[in-house]
Amino acid sequence: MLSSISLLLGTSSAEQHASLVSVPLEAQVLFIGVVFLGTLIVSRFSIKAGVPAILGVLLLGLAININVLDVDHAEVETLHVFALALLLFYAGLRTDIKSIRGFLEYGLLLATGGAVISTVILGSAIYWLVSANGGSLAPGLSETMPIGAAFLVAACLGSTDAGATLAVLTQVKRYVPDRVRKLLEFESSVNDPSALIIFGICLSLFTMTNGSDQSAQSLVISASSSLIQKIGSGLLTGLGLGYVAKIIINRFVSDKEQLLVVAMSIAFIDYGCAHYLGGSGYVAVYVTGVFMANLHYQDDQINHQSIQEALLPFNTMTEISTFLLFGLLVSPADLVPSLPSGVAAAIALMFLARPLSVVCFQRLSPFNLRDSALISWCGIRGAVPLALSFNMATAIPTLRGLTPEFATQLAQNSQSIVFIVVILNLLIQGLSLPRVCLWLNAPPTPASSS
Repeated sequence: MLSSISLLLGTSSAEQHASLVSVPLEAQVLFIGVVFLGTLIVSRFSIKAGVPAILGVLLLGLAININVLDVDHAEVETLHVFALALLLFYAGLRTDIKSIRGFLEYGLLLATGGAVISTVILGSAIYWLVSANGGSLAPGLSETMPIGAAFLVAACLGSTDAGATLAVLTQVKRYVPDRVRKLLEFESSVNDPSALIIFGICLSLFTMTNGSDQSAQSLVISASSSLIQKIGSGLLTGLGLGYVAKIIINRFVSDKEQLLVVAMSIAFIDYGCAHYLGGSGYVAVYVTGVFMANLHYQDDQINHQSIQEALLPFNTMTEISTFLLFGLLVSPADLVPSLPSGVAAAIALMFLARPLSVVCFQRLSPFNLRDSALISWCGIRGAVPLALSFNMATAIPTLRGLTPEFATQLAQNSQSIVFIVVILNLLIQGLSLPRVCLWLNAPPTPASSS
């Protein structure tokens, strides 16, 4: 939290932020309070307008746009390590295996294989449509964006956002069949670690070739072995810490109010242990969350729901901070050159990549075509793509054959494309989902009390 406040205030570099350092501490605290209160007000109006609240928070940050805020990617990445660890841990806690019996295999296929298919289709579309520097449209193969950059952008957008999806589904709950809603909740939770793994694969494949004399085959083998090690070690660490968490809760937690401390501690210990054991910290925290959600504890009052309730406020704060910070850091003027590319990528994602990733598994689906159409339209993007875009901006200059000046412009435009796609995705799908439900003639289901 202290790091996020420092980033919001821009006080991490005395030389770059002298104007903010000169502001009295009381004024800085007042600013933070007003901004976060503003997110609450904006969220309320966003929900009334029928769009996800996080879109309103994102636009609020974009409207404030502190021009003197000058934070480099390394500093933002540090904050997003904490943010992603908590968001993925909470996504794991929301993964209730019992609630999706009967379509667990299909849910896993959709969340993993669907993310791969969506990334490949979207990456190919961006490669064919977007110009070399990402600042305009250039259909064809004469002036294409570097294939590594195109697939990194697509990999950033591979994750559906659990928070945004659930927020929209809550507004149209009576029109969405219960089985479809549970599938979408499960997919959006499992989709986060899947997208991170896919992003890691793209990062390894397209950056390991920089300055390397190895053959393509040896590079693929090296990247694959590194990926297997990270996933395997992350899985083992997550399993181990899941059982450790159960022991700690059974022996040392005497009140539900202590669950927040335990949950956050386990998530951060999990990430750190996995890193030093050569594994993926994000895989580890998600696996631990899944185990904690599906274990039984000695105290009947402690279960996956009580742990979720304890962590929910901090998870909400983390998600809001991520969207707000991204909006604060992005200058609206920087988005204008990439607007055509961002619109094209958003159209390709919503009307091509996402639907095809669902249709590919239709033969294995327990859902009819109407439900599958609704599932394909609920692929809402959010916090994880925004967080990954900072990693992408750092990775693009390491791609082979790019001059420093060109790489800097390409990284900025690529990040702008992700930003534009997320905004359009939240706005268009958030506003249109109720009408899509009615258009598909989805029969109303009784509203549940949950």
